[in-house]
Amino acid sequence: MGRITVERLGIFGGTFDPPHLGHMILAAEAADQLALDRVLWMLSPAPPHKLHQKITPFDCRAELVKACIQHEPKFDLSLIENERPGPHYTSDTLLFLRERFPKSTIVLLTGGDSMNDFHEWHEPQQILDRIDEMGVMNRPGEGIDWDQIKSVFPNIMQKIRFIDAPLLEISSTEIRERVATNHHFRYYLNEAVFHMIQKNNFYQKT
Repeated sequence: MGRITVERLGIFGGTFDPPHLGHMILAAEAADQLALDRVLWMLSPAPPHKLHQKITPFDCRAELVKACIQHEPKFDLSLIENERPGPHYTSDTLLFLRERFPKSTIVLLTGGDSMNDFHEWHEPQQILDRIDEMGVMNRPGEGIDWDQIKSVFPNIMQKIRFIDAPLLEISSTEIRERVATNHHFRYYLNEAVFHMIQKNNFYQKT
């Protein structure tokens, strides 16, 4: 009998408005260091913590992500959060993924800067219960108070897997501002995303 392998599935969530080279590098490092078979780019329609922020329409961002990851076989775009009504919480998405991929090892990817307020996430214990591992981007200079986190979630370290990630001063917010103010932004993005933004006049001032 052949050996049965279990897919290691990384979950990389965000608004990706737009997706940039920093996202690509972090997802690639996660896939490499955590031996992930696939990374699902989980595109969020309207995150609860960004309800008052203007966000580019979902379909436009979906096309940008498709363009961004089209040449990386380990990367897939997931639109499942747009298949159900909001609000869209990570805990609910993970429950859905557990049902859709019952045999997969679910690895939630998150930035180290998110860990200090993890206790403020919606149903954080449910999140931990519904994942097998949590890949934390361990960027230089980030101060994570693990003692405080462990006091709230005593068993969290059993699921934490650190990802050594470069400190990249790239943000989607800055890129949008650069486009709107006619400043250079070409080399923050891969070529396909850059040309799509230019062709469709995304992020221009209205």
